Amino acid sequence: MSKFYDSISDEHAEFIAAQKIMFVATAPLSTEGHINLSPKGMDCFRILSPRRIAYLDLTGSGNETSAHLAENGRVTFMFCAFEHPPLIMRLYGIGRTVLPGDNEWDDLAPRFPALAGTRQIIVADIYQMQTSCGFAVPLMDFVSERDTLVRWAENKGTDAVKAYQQEKNIRSLDGLPTPLQKVRA
Repeated sequence: MSKFYDSISDEHAEFIAAQKIMFVATAPLSTEGHINLSPKGMDCFRILSPRRIAYLDLTGSGNETSAHLAENGRVTFMFCAFEHPPLIMRLYGIGRTVLPGDNEWDDLAPRFPALAGTRQIIVADIYQMQTSCGFAVPLMDFVSERDTLVRWAENKGTDAVKAYQQEKNIRSLDGLPTPLQKVRA
C-alpha cells in the first residue's frame, strides 16, 4: 500500500542513506522526447533539509537530466531496498542544475566526495514523497562501488573531461540545451 508524505522524515533519511543506488527520472515536455531514467551510486546523494535534496553528478555520455530540468524542472528520485525489509521510496520534486562557479557551488560541493569527472550538482525541492511495498524487488548483496568512471576521468585529465563535456553534454538526445552549453559555449 502506498503512503504519501509532505517531507523527508528522519526515518526516511535513514532508509535513503542505507541504499547503495538510486534512480533519477526526468522527461522533456515534448511527447516525442526521450524519457530519461538513470542509476546513480557512489555516495553522491545528500538530504539538505526535509524538503530539499542534492546529488553530485559525474560526467557521462549524456546529460539528459540537466537538459530536462532546464526545460521544465520535473524530477523523480527512486530508492529500492535490495535487502530486508522491502520498501520503495519516490521523491517528487522540481530540480535545477548547479555548475562549478555558480553562487551555490561553494556551499554545496564540500558536502560530497571530491571525485574526478564531477560535472554538476542537481538540487531539487521535494513537494511530495511516496513509499510503497517493494515486495517484488529482488534481494541482492552489495559487492562494491565501481571506480571505472572516476578512473576514466582521472586518466583523461581535467581539460580533456571539459572538452568531452563540450562535445557530448551540451545538448540532450532530443536537442535540448543543458546549462553546460551556456557556460562553455
